[in-house]
Amino acid sequence: MERQYRNHLSGYLHWDQLVHAEDWLLFEKNIGAYICIDEVALSRGELYTVLTNKEAHGGKGSMIAIIKGTDVHTVTSVLLKL
Repeated sequence: MERQYRNHLSGYLHWDQLVHAEDWLLFEKNIGAYICIDEVALSRGELYTVLTNKEAHGGKGSMIAIIKGTDVHTVTSVLLKL
């Protein structure tokens, strides 16, 4: 049942960010005037760079980007796609 939802009903296989979702995700519609960049360790010591909209106060629409790793070249290349 779960596989049927993921593969057919959710549209996951046709998601526009599926190709690079393991490395980074962008949510352009969440950009605001005040943003914050931070690094977090989500699991097993893996570091991620997170860009958030401070005006959303951590609620819905606060996530602008999440990028695997903290390498400046990787983070910059992804953020330039905004």
